Amino acid sequence: MHAFAVVASGQPLKDLEIPTPEPTGEQVLLEVTHAGVCHSDLHIWDGEYDLGSRGKMNLADRGVVLPLAMGHEIVGRVVKWGPDAKGVKAGDIRVVFPWVGCGKCDKCLAEEDNMCLQPRSLGVYQNGGYATHVLAPAPRHLVDIEGLDPALAATYACSGITVYSAINKLLPLPPEEPIVLVGAGGLGLQAIAVLKALGHKRICAVDVTEDKLKAARDQGATDTVLASGPDTAQKIIAACGGPVAGVIDLVNGTATSRFAFDALRKGGKLVQVGLFGGEMTIPLPLMPIRAITIEGSYVGNPKELRALVGIAKKGALPGIPISREPLNVDSANSALNRLKDGKVTGRVVLVAA
Repeated sequence: MHAFAVVASGQPLKDLEIPTPEPTGEQVLLEVTHAGVCHSDLHIWDGEYDLGSRGKMNLADRGVVLPLAMGHEIVGRVVKWGPDAKGVKAGDIRVVFPWVGCGKCDKCLAEEDNMCLQPRSLGVYQNGGYATHVLAPAPRHLVDIEGLDPALAATYACSGITVYSAINKLLPLPPEEPIVLVGAGGLGLQAIAVLKALGHKRICAVDVTEDKLKAARDQGATDTVLASGPDTAQKIIAACGGPVAGVIDLVNGTATSRFAFDALRKGGKLVQVGLFGGEMTIPLPLMPIRAITIEGSYVGNPKELRALVGIAKKGALPGIPISREPLNVDSANSALNRLKDGKVTGRVVLVAA
């Protein structure tokens, strides 16, 4: 098989020929047909996260080993499986749940794999979708996408369930209650789509560029705010008619966390999703005085992926802008660089010939 892999942090991906894995136990081997390019791939590519005053977190210290084929938004065609795999057949087209764990702990057995303390995520700790083949741990990590656009369905494995899980941490709220989304890239547009599918009416998108805000309005955002200067929280409050009940920070950097917190009303909740970096500094007395909740949200679980695909199959989930490019090393490098420069609207999905 071919893997379009990171061989050194920050350096161009290389096309490596490596042995095609032979599935054992419940494992399922798929031929990759679609692989989404996600912003979190940039952090893996760089090899570190910015922890503000605590310095950098080196991903090698977390068990990330190079060379690595990134890519965790994967649709593939089943080609082979281990003797214990049930319910699969050759030719099945499936979206792959990538946030897998040890498979044995209480969290994994409860299908909350993303909370496993021994993560084995595809495209992070083991080879993912930037390759000709990918190995799924078990059939339960595969979801049937019959009737859906496979390029769009690939995005459900990360951006889709990430925002779905974060939104569920805010809901229920009255449909007319503004929900603020910080960031109008692929995650932000997906969040607007999911909120609309769930019947939410008032969606405020915040971003630093007007073109991203236009894309948010086209997707269905009812209000938009240009994040510029120290008065962004006041702009959000003005756009929403007052301090807000819920903010989902899909960027989650030092600046965004501050204005997101400042825009909350009494009893409000901030759900932090993004991995931009930095740190959050808040006046501690305001936490109890305003009864604020701050909660992290890490991707999603297989149950949420199946639920989201179910919503999409009913025709209730609007699509997001998708740019389709060939699944090869040159396209992967180009997409990553455009994403790094902020020049991608929606999602780039690499498609096998």
